[in-house]
Amino acid sequence: MAVDVVRESARAGRVVLWEESPRDGAQAKTLMTADFRVRLARAQGRIFGADGPRHVVFAAGFPAVCAEEFEAVRQVAVEAGGTVSVSAVCRGTAGDVRQALAAVRGSAHARIMVIVPASEAMAQVMTHGCAERALTAGAALVAQARDTDDRVAVDVCLADASRADHALTGEHAARMTEAGAGVVVLADTVGDQLPQDAAAMFTAVRRRAGDDVVLASHLHNDLGLALANTLQALRAGIRVLSSSWLGIAERSGMVATEQLLFLLAYRPDRTRELLGDGRAPWWTVPDLTLLPGIARMVAAETGAPLGVTTPIVGDGVGTISTGTPFVHPRLFEPYDPRALLGIEPRVILTHLASARVITAVAARLGHRLDPEQTRSAVAWVKSHAYRQGHAVIEETDFGDYLTGLTVPTARTPR
Repeated sequence: MAVDVVRESARAGRVVLWEESPRDGAQAKTLMTADFRVRLARAQGRIFGADGPRHVVFAAGFPAVCAEEFEAVRQVAVEAGGTVSVSAVCRGTAGDVRQALAAVRGSAHARIMVIVPASEAMAQVMTHGCAERALTAGAALVAQARDTDDRVAVDVCLADASRADHALTGEHAARMTEAGAGVVVLADTVGDQLPQDAAAMFTAVRRRAGDDVVLASHLHNDLGLALANTLQALRAGIRVLSSSWLGIAERSGMVATEQLLFLLAYRPDRTRELLGDGRAPWWTVPDLTLLPGIARMVAAETGAPLGVTTPIVGDGVGTISTGTPFVHPRLFEPYDPRALLGIEPRVILTHLASARVITAVAARLGHRLDPEQTRSAVAWVKSHAYRQGHAVIEETDFGDYLTGLTVPTARTPR
């Protein structure tokens, strides 16, 4: 029987990220190729070095979708197993479980996750029966999977746990753990929870389930509260946290991996306060400088945009366009983007540019402006922004203007 390093990490108080961008991200109308999934898994594992499998569960896909999806999951398991803990996701049927086991069999730290409905409404839709019957069947499937291959960890995702009876959920989470489940995931499938609701769910289920059960969060972002709700899960003692690069997932997505990871690592004092138990959150401290590159890689593969207001990895991080932030940038930033993310600060020319910004950009382009030229350049930048109808001035345009401004016009001899 293989050691369950994810369960071991969570019980030691370490944080584990359950990466959903290849799997739940597909429901955001994206499709990652098999080769890209391998690249992403390896890149995410490198954030934690040799401890990648202890800190990252990589939900590689849903093998039952089609033969190509099965092969994609299999390729991730074969080629990236050992850099992360690779998981295959399946429905709660014996056939799907066997297929998921086959997709990851033989890889290091292999896992499958069985989706089981937790609420009455979801159970009726998914199994045409009541929640208790579906939950009981889920425990039986866990035991069956463990009997089939005890080298593969078996996890359960309780769909629609947010609208389920929390006492019943906790009771069956304990039974599933007794049957051999490594992690039991509580999903706010519809993304309707407020932070206090998330806190109440995790607290109630954890109390009823008991200390032997390792719970995880899977929280959607339909109300824009996935990150806040995930922090409530942390405060309630949950250490396995589902997330997705750039937040891509069904409908409005879920908590973004880069935001959650950065928040939990950039200030150790704040992390200790969030966790509240005094234990170190990492076996290996994550390398945050890798986040922007991975995010750009995911954006290029999926078409999910990186905007100017995207936190942590967006185009606006480290940019300055106005006077006071230019002179005192640290007064306007919660962290140093160069030191923590490897993002070099950039001065962007817009219609808000002050004289200091103008002269700095001009100097970078090789022009030294006197006071009169500076005033002319400031007026030109502001006017040009309004003429073109958008804020950012291309440096090539500004450079052309400066050449005409600063290079003396040749005089014709008389």
